[in-house]
Amino acid sequence: MAILVTGGAGYIGSAAVEDLEKKGEKVVVLDNLVYGHRESISKNVVFYEGDIGDKTLVGQILNEYEIEACMHFSAYAYVGESVEQPQKYYENNFVQTLKLLEVLISKNVKKFIFSSTCATFGEPQYMPLDEKHPQFPVNPYGWSKFMVERALADYDKAYGLKFVALRYFNACGATERCGEHHDPETHLIPLILYAAQGKRESISVFGNDYPTPDGTAIRDYIHISDLSQAHLLALEYLRKGGVSEFINLGNGMGFSVTEVIEAARKVTGKEIKAVIAPRRAGDPSRLIANSTKAHEVLGWNPQFPEIEKIIEDAWKWHEANPNGYK
Repeated sequence: MAILVTGGAGYIGSAAVEDLEKKGEKVVVLDNLVYGHRESISKNVVFYEGDIGDKTLVGQILNEYEIEACMHFSAYAYVGESVEQPQKYYENNFVQTLKLLEVLISKNVKKFIFSSTCATFGEPQYMPLDEKHPQFPVNPYGWSKFMVERALADYDKAYGLKFVALRYFNACGATERCGEHHDPETHLIPLILYAAQGKRESISVFGNDYPTPDGTAIRDYIHISDLSQAHLLALEYLRKGGVSEFINLGNGMGFSVTEVIEAARKVTGKEIKAVIAPRRAGDPSRLIANSTKAHEVLGWNPQFPEIEKIIEDAWKWHEANPNGYK
């Protein structure tokens, strides 16, 4: 039996492939390499370059390998771009996923682990965010993921598809092999580390007048190794006959932008110039997960919750790979 990992050459998908391989699982990766990097996964892993919506290719993979389950990481994830190009996001993240599901169900592959997001919640009404929080996304990226969640619930009822949809908060950190290499890069921690490496003059702090202790926005940062382990636990949960679930993944505590910058200064030993910039529209002051359900249902507990450890691992990877995967 094998696990199909779509988007397995991406940032989080590659970490999951790494852990699946360590566990002795047979893995087949499907990635179109639009944002993924072939170098992020072992040459020992079976790899197909192609689209998840290519039903002929997916069918070929399922015919050739005894696929037990699918871990689905493949998606576009730039919020700003999704506002400017909603068609691109609905087509890739939603329509292409429906095509993938069609083939999986036709071949009786009915274990599905979905890479979802806290962006499905929209503006927070209370904190920390649990799974019962109302969902009303504020951008096409969030809607595209929300629509897949709704489809999964209906596919469970109609076709018996069992799934775990994992709603990430702020993914960060690195393993020895897998690190963060996006183009363009929009995430806070790698941008801070670029400043530490001298690749940029400073890091922008968008707003310092939020109702938080130091005035900067607070986010829930979660190490990609912890995210990866949640996927492996979700796989075991479904193997044991678990019912379909929507589950939040976060540390349950937050760090402000200022705290993250200070931690990076300590880890790197670099000055890292910070420049205050205007708030970005729609940025909440706090975004923190309630991950109680992940603990109770999956037995998941973050092993690397400390922000300094997260930054230390990311820094090691960026220092070892100054040009990313290039």
